[in-house]
Amino acid sequence: MRNEYAADLGLSESGLAADWHAQFARWFADAVAAGLPEPNAMVVGTADAAGRPSARTVLLKGYDPEGFVFYTNHGSRKGSEALANPHASLVFPWFPAYRQVVVAGWIEPVDRAETEAYFAARPRGAQLGAWASPQSRVIPDRAALDAGYRAAAERFADVEAVPAPPHWGGLRVRPETVEFWQGRASRLHDRLRFRRTAPAPGPADDGEWVVERLAP
Repeated sequence: MRNEYAADLGLSESGLAADWHAQFARWFADAVAAGLPEPNAMVVGTADAAGRPSARTVLLKGYDPEGFVFYTNHGSRKGSEALANPHASLVFPWFPAYRQVVVAGWIEPVDRAETEAYFAARPRGAQLGAWASPQSRVIPDRAALDAGYRAAAERFADVEAVPAPPHWGGLRVRPETVEFWQGRASRLHDRLRFRRTAPAPGPADDGEWVVERLAP
């Protein structure tokens, strides 16, 4: 299977925003305006303490100059790997636009107050699901999951505001590199990468960022 990308697409250094955050905001807005399905879906790659990788699709729930935020059960595979080996890669696969954004960086838990504020804004069903599911663990069947949900619903039946589970929270990926990939004809794609020159981890404004063009 082969799909030849449009010849008039392109990404130049002169057309790039001043920083990775502004450029991501620009492309994210384009993805939303184009009606791409779940434009905030991203592939999150982590690795365990031995370096064995794993990946899955997760929804981005926030981004700012500090990095990209998603939420998970900290006992899940991605959660436990992120805490044991705090490095991650993200990929935003905006295929219909012939674009992708590839991020590499380190992981840190978000502030608990930030987690609780986000959890409070979730639908009640999703809140109960966070209590019900022992994420990534082996369960005997679907009935066990449904039973866990019913138990959570009963537990919080008289509680107006379901609290965030202590084992559940946000993770922020602070980027070391952010690559913007634009598909081009003849597989001569444009790849422009923002790279942080300061050693990680550190404050987002520590050091400088340089822009590099990568061969496709």
